[in-house]
Amino acid sequence: MNSFERYLGILQGQRVDFLPRLPILMQFAAEYIGSNYGEFASDYHALVEANARCAEDFGMDQLSAISDPFRETQGFGAEIVYVKDGVPRCPHPPLEASKELATLVRPNPLQSERMLDRVKAIQSFKERFDGQYSILGWIEGPTAEATDLRSMSNFFVDLIEDKPFAAKLMDLCVEVGVEFAKAQIDAGADTIGIGDAAASQVSPRVYQKLILPRQKRLIQAVKDLGAFVRLHICGNITHLLPGIAELNIDILDVDHSVDMAAVRQALGKKVVLAGNIDPVSGVLRGTPATIRETMVKTYHTVGNPYMITAGCEIPSGTPVDNLKALCEPIPCRP
Repeated sequence: MNSFERYLGILQGQRVDFLPRLPILMQFAAEYIGSNYGEFASDYHALVEANARCAEDFGMDQLSAISDPFRETQGFGAEIVYVKDGVPRCPHPPLEASKELATLVRPNPLQSERMLDRVKAIQSFKERFDGQYSILGWIEGPTAEATDLRSMSNFFVDLIEDKPFAAKLMDLCVEVGVEFAKAQIDAGADTIGIGDAAASQVSPRVYQKLILPRQKRLIQAVKDLGAFVRLHICGNITHLLPGIAELNIDILDVDHSVDMAAVRQALGKKVVLAGNIDPVSGVLRGTPATIRETMVKTYHTVGNPYMITAGCEIPSGTPVDNLKALCEPIPCRP
């Protein structure tokens, strides 16, 4: 059973040889091949090579095109500044001082520089590893992209003081997200990751009324295009679980601040849970023995269906033996 068969088997409710491993690697992966975060985020060749090497050396089951949250943002017309050893930055969100949506450039995934770079990464994965590994594309969720365009503080004020504008902006983000997802699926992605970290910071009422309907629309559109959906919301999402249970997702990444038993109770057995060891205290500062113990304990708590990953990105500086321990095969139980 190869990596793709293992991954697909879990999603289809089958028993496989052992649990799929899909840690999120960005700066770690870049440095592992002697590159840096700036190159990883700006040149798909570096991203592809870093993911391929890590998959082979650590036993990962998914190749990922995630790099940073500003792919679509650049497509909307924003300036993106690359940082050698850090996440790219957007110094001036295009709607920071304006609510005029008409001033935004309409992104084209096959022409916008950074969106096309991600599409090319997917194409390269497909050409080199078709049928061997799962291929993960990535888009920003409606809350995350709206904050990238408007700034976090401005958009959160909008959610309170100008709900019609906030809704209209997120609607635009959903439209672009669907188009970007389609381009990546057409290029060979079998799964689309949706990052919507900012959603963890809103109240259940705001989430239910303004954000959940747009997440539903985005997720269903991706599913209709034939891909699986992996939802990633950093932070404590306990208060959002009743709404998340309504989403038609296949995989939910769970951060370390959330009780995995509560997530399983809320979502039942229809969603694959992934996580949720602390990336810093558990992986970066842990030991191979404690990492193995934590993952086995977590699997015992949530049962099937489950996949192995940390609560978020594996940090730069993580000892190689620690990541190897995270990716050690854990047999899939009946």
